[in-house]
Amino acid sequence: MVNYPHKIRPQIQKHTSQTKAVDFANRGMSFEKMINETNQYYLSRGLAVIHKKPTPIQIVRVDYPQRSRAKIVEAYFRQASTTDYSGVYQGHYIDFEAKETRQKHSMPMKNFHVHQIEHMEQVLAQKGICFVLLHFSSLKETYLLPASYLIAFFKIDQGGKSMPLTYIQEHGYLIAPAAFPSIPYLDIIKENLLGGKHDS
Repeated sequence: MVNYPHKIRPQIQKHTSQTKAVDFANRGMSFEKMINETNQYYLSRGLAVIHKKPTPIQIVRVDYPQRSRAKIVEAYFRQASTTDYSGVYQGHYIDFEAKETRQKHSMPMKNFHVHQIEHMEQVLAQKGICFVLLHFSSLKETYLLPASYLIAFFKIDQGGKSMPLTYIQEHGYLIAPAAFPSIPYLDIIKENLLGGKHDS
């Protein structure tokens, strides 16, 4: 059992047994795995160093059903999570969250929390590059939405409603799927966020 501090609701897992096989670009790979593979591709070629952030957990109780095997049965999150990924690209700090939905017309905002929005605002205040990757599995489309637009939409009613796909299409960037890497989001950053076209 994992307990959340300060009555924070646990985030709904992005990948359940019903969504573990996402057919994206005919690769049958989960969204998170595609992001991790993309980051590994960038790292192996010296293009960027971006990793998934580990979640700090305080282990409370461990059972030992066998001598050589330990089982964690109770733990607590030490602190509220911020965003999923962070790193550096061409001297720029990169920080982003990734969300996935089966809906075709909107992205549910219920999994974004106030502390995450505040974290993104702090990153932008330090001139970091901050955004969200939003994957519509039913449409097989992934968008990069700069954090400033996510923050603005969230503040309308503290994330009480879903973000329309039309809003994402208007303010974000569609990422064309590729073989290697799976989700070439650095192309969007290089062409749009570093080129002066968008003031993030």
